[in-house]
Amino acid sequence: MSAVSIEKESIMQKRQDVEKTAAAHPVASVVTLSTTGTIASNPSKAGFAWAATSRRFFEWVLPPVIGLCIFTAIWAVVSARSPGLPGPLLTWHSAVELFKDPFYINNPNDMGIGWNILNSLKRVGLGFAMAAVVGIPAGFLIGRYAFMSNMAAPIISLLKPVSPLAWLPIGLMVFKAADPAAIWVIFITAVWPMIINTAVGVSKVPQDYLNVARVLNLSEWKVFSKILFPYVMPYMMTGVRLSIGTAWLVIVAAEMLTGGVGIGFWVWDEWNNLNVEHIIIAIFIVGIVGLLLEQALMLIARQFSYE
Repeated sequence: MSAVSIEKESIMQKRQDVEKTAAAHPVASVVTLSTTGTIASNPSKAGFAWAATSRRFFEWVLPPVIGLCIFTAIWAVVSARSPGLPGPLLTWHSAVELFKDPFYINNPNDMGIGWNILNSLKRVGLGFAMAAVVGIPAGFLIGRYAFMSNMAAPIISLLKPVSPLAWLPIGLMVFKAADPAAIWVIFITAVWPMIINTAVGVSKVPQDYLNVARVLNLSEWKVFSKILFPYVMPYMMTGVRLSIGTAWLVIVAAEMLTGGVGIGFWVWDEWNNLNVEHIIIAIFIVGIVGLLLEQALMLIARQFSYE
């Protein structure tokens, strides 16, 4: 037998062995061959990928962790020099005890921290929803029509700088109850950013778009739904984000003055009881809830980006 024939038989035998192995273990064969080929073609590729992934992870995790550690260290030093100020460890133990049963009810004026947070969120939600119902359409009208803009400009300029708490006595006088008065304060606080940002967005719509709509004799509803609304959405969502942040800040101060069940009243009640640990915990709760609200609205805003 010639050397060529022997070589052909050897090659065919090897091919049959590979096909049998692939038939018995198809997934393992593909993974093994793919991995072997990748490593053989570029041995350092896996190392570079791992290094890049690790670097991104540490860049994302390390800065916040370092910042929190520095903040906690400063807090511990200040509390050690101030006898009345509880430190991080004492506050942590108090928080663990506080959140063991956040939804207890002893009486209408003595409820767990969970009920206080939910009541504050309910007031913010009602006032915020009312502000959206009024502020967003008003912003579209003001931005769309020059007459409406000129008419509303002095009113907005006059009332927008007024402190939100200055509206609380008006609410108490009109509504004769603490809950509606607090919701009124949220409404009057949240409505201005929605009006202004929506109106600015409408005014930024390119005139060419409106000229084309006029040439095509589009109805006002078509102009709104096909041109204005998609273009103005990012501006409108910015106003919504600003409104929710401001509303959550204001509700704490409003509840301190009106009483009832809520995070603001709870802070004031704990101050009267000289329970400073709970006041610090309330500060963190207000910050965390506000952060979550803003992040949720930012997530929604990214879904409506038309860029």
